[in-house]
Order: sequence, then C-alpha cells, then structure tokens
Amino acid sequence: MKFLTSSISFGAFVLLSCAFVNAKRSDHEPWQLSEHLGNLSPYFKAPNPAGLTETLPADCQVNQVMTMVRHGSRYPLVTELPFITNLVSKLSNHTALIQKAKLPTSLQFLKDGYTSTLGHDDLTAPGRLQLFEHGVNFRLRYPQLEVTSVLAGNQDRVLESAQWFAQGYFGRSWAGLNASEFSTINEDNVTASWITPMNTCKKWDYNFGNNATVEWGTHYLPPITKRLNALLPSVNLTNDDTHGALYACAYDLAAHGTSPWCGAFSHSEIDAFEYELDLLMDGAFGYNLPGTMGPTLGALLVGKVVERFSNASTGAQEVYLEFGHDTTIDLALTALGIAHDKPALSAKGPVPASRKWRTSRQVPFGAQLTWEKFTCTSSAHGPQIRLLLNESPLSLSPVCKHTLNEKTGACSLQDFVNSTKTIVSHTWGDANWNATCGADAQKYKRLEYKALFQEGLHFRSIQSLPYTHHQHAIQVLWILQRQTHHHPLHKSFGGWNNFMHSYGFMPYDHDDIQEGNEIADRLLENNRIDEAQGGSK
Repeated sequence: MKFLTSSISFGAFVLLSCAFVNAKRSDHEPWQLSEHLGNLSPYFKAPNPAGLTETLPADCQVNQVMTMVRHGSRYPLVTELPFITNLVSKLSNHTALIQKAKLPTSLQFLKDGYTSTLGHDDLTAPGRLQLFEHGVNFRLRYPQLEVTSVLAGNQDRVLESAQWFAQGYFGRSWAGLNASEFSTINEDNVTASWITPMNTCKKWDYNFGNNATVEWGTHYLPPITKRLNALLPSVNLTNDDTHGALYACAYDLAAHGTSPWCGAFSHSEIDAFEYELDLLMDGAFGYNLPGTMGPTLGALLVGKVVERFSNASTGAQEVYLEFGHDTTIDLALTALGIAHDKPALSAKGPVPASRKWRTSRQVPFGAQLTWEKFTCTSSAHGPQIRLLLNESPLSLSPVCKHTLNEKTGACSLQDFVNSTKTIVSHTWGDANWNATCGADAQKYKRLEYKALFQEGLHFRSIQSLPYTHHQHAIQVLWILQRQTHHHPLHKSFGGWNNFMHSYGFMPYDHDDIQEGNEIADRLLENNRIDEAQGGSK
C-alpha cells in the first residue's frame, strides 16, 4: 500500500506540541463530555489508577515493546449513519414549527437548521492527527528501541491509521520503508487472526452485545425523547431520532471537533448513552459473551505477548507495532480478567457509577494497549512485564500472583508466563476453540492455505498465520515448491494445479498434496518400468 506524503500546517504542529504535555489524570477531575462517549470518544490519556506510578524506577530500562493500536476517529458506521440522516430529514421537514418554538439556549442552533455532511466508516481528519501524534510520541517514549516492521488489519481505516502513525514515527524516511516494512493481515472469516479473532468463531454473534443495547434503549431513550418533544411540539421525535442526535454529538465531534448536539443533553443522559456503548462492547467482545468465548478469543493476543516476550519465536523484534480495533483490545483485557465487573453489567440498569468496564477509558478512538518488557539493575530481578492502557499503567494483579509490584503494577515475566499458561494453551482451531466457537478448524485451515496459495505462498506470507500453524504451513510450502518445480510428471498435465484437479484433489490441502505426491511417484515409476520393458523387446 503506497502512501502519499502531505504537508502539515503550523497550526497542526501547535496541536502536536500541546499533545506532548500530558497532565496526570485522576477519577476526581471535572466531568468532560468528550470522555463519556464510550468507544466513540476521541482519544484521551486514561486516568492513572490510584496507587500506581506512571514511571518505572530509575534503574529500569525497557528492552522490548508490543503495542496494539486502535484506528483513529472515524465517521459513523454505515449502519449508524441512517439514525443521523433520518433525524436531519425530519427536522428539515418541520422547519416552520421549529422557528416558532420557544427553544432553550441548548437547542437554539436548530433555528439556523442542522445539516450533516458526515461520511461513513472512513478515518476523519482528527483521526489522522491522533495517529500521527501517537507515532511522534512513540518515537519520543522509546528512543532506545527500533521499529522494524508495522502490521495492520486489512481494513481501510486501520491501514490508513497505521500509515499516519508511521509518518509520525519515521518522518520522511517512511516513504522508502513503506514497501518493505509494512504488512497486513486479512480481516475475514478464513484468516485466524489475533486482531479479529471473532471473525473465525462460527458461534460468535454481534447481537450478543447489540441485543443488550436495544434492551437498555427501551429504558433510557424514552425519557429523553419525551423531554425533547416537549421542547419541539409537533415534530414528533422518536427514540430512533433521539439515538440519532446522540450519534450526531459523538460523530460530529469525531469529524469536526465540535457538535451543537452535545449541549442538548444532560450529564446523566450522556452517561446513559456511554453505558449503552459499554453494554455493546461487554456483550459482544467482553465478559458478557456466552461461556468462555471472551477469554478464548482474547487468548490469541495474550499468546502473542508470551510468545514474543519469552523468545519462543525466532528472530524476536525489539518492537511489535500492530493496528486493529477496539474489539481487539477489549478481548485481550477479557482474557486477562482485567476490568471485570461482578455482578455482570445489566441491560436493565441502573448505570453502575463505579463499574470497572468503561469503554471511554479502555478503547477511545486511537486507543493503545502497550506491553513493556524491562529489566532493572537492582529494584527487580530478571525480566519484568508491564501493561499500559492509553499511556497509563494497569495492574496485572488479576494475572500475576507471586511477584506483583504494587507501585508499578508490573510483575516478573516468568510469573506472567506461568500464570497465563492455561489462557495461552488454548489456541485457534484446538479442541477448546472448536467447543467454544463451533468452527470446523480444518475447513478454515484449508481455506487459509488456499488464500495463501492463490496469492503466491512464500515464507513472508506464512508470518501472517498463527504461530502454531507455522510448521504446518512451512511443510505445505516445501511440498508445493518441490512438486511444482521438480516433479517431471506434472509437465505432461500442464502443471501442478491441473494434475491435482484431474484426480479431484485440492492443490493447497496438505493431505491432498501428500496423496497427489504418492500417485505422481507411482505413475512415474510405472512409466519407467514400461520404458524399461519396451527397450528390452
């Protein structure tokens, strides 16, 4: 994917310079609307948990980092946009009534008419700036480490976010590095990915979360609709229109940095909207998923942390820089038991003010889940591991049982590895996965190899597969290379594909390849025998 260079105005650099100074945040700061819009909130630094220090001891140095970054602010999803456009249409059809209405200050903007130019799904200008800033700040935070690769989920807004981050981190040199350092992993139902694990889980359903939001909407939306209709007589707003106004607040903010609709709601009404988004993410990508589905899906990312930080894979990098979604981060937190509410969040309400699961703080646009592996000369023994969420530390107390540092929230890497053995022992396509997801792992594995085969299987593409499949894929690659290029019989069939298809075999299926190989060898041996017998007559 090529990326066009762009110029940045002086004003943008002023914004960037302001972003570098991050004041410490706490739960006691004044209520800010932009920090209560759930996963639709613009990026902000998470509050620092009470009792935890943001900085490591002076004798410690970070040696390795793995970070998962959510894409930046985007336009509404194509399924969300109609709520806004329908609201705009209804207001436009009642212009005369609105002009006559005695509106409070918070709704006076309606007399001038409210229109919307929002697109859908794509990254917005503030979203691009968020990721550029992240790239600059990452360079400043870890000057001793070198980024040598960038991996992004293959979705447009994720790809663009990764590119803007890279521009901020590498600067002009990224233009020459893009082709060699940038790679993608598909977001589909055949690619086993730790970025979008739910896509290959047959039993996973978005409605696990969406149904909860529908139920909660029947509780919190009608009172707001009634209030607005009292101020706008005869306009006859529906609950969907109210929902559209709440979306307009969040997405105007995401696209333009401001929205007149945000002032139309009270703090408690915005808090109720925030809770709707918490229920959505907790139900579809968190603890309210059925059974062990949440931890099972999130285990793929946790397994990557263990694999990379324990040097289980060859050629471990100093930095693993990857880009995905809010769902990626929420599932990983679920696998670790972090932000777990007991009792579980309920769609019946009321809004639990002290709940742990808060998508505004966990996964605002541009969210960053960062793992640090560090060593210390005296304050800790052996490699340590720390987790940061949106630049603030999280305690690993739900995971580490023996070496937890109460001040930093970190623990020894060995303690973390030992404590997550059960979590990471469940891998994509194993018995636990199939029992949870109901997926035919072998089917997906064949489809996955088929996709790689069709695009040209090579060792670089194998890196996009789950680590547990590397050896299998390498065997497939080796057999394919040997059969495609070195078996003389295939030429008479017009190539390897035609030979395999003539026997009803799939040229990318491991078992079919082996059987095809045996048939080819037998046929070749028979030909040699026939030739030898013919020559002796």
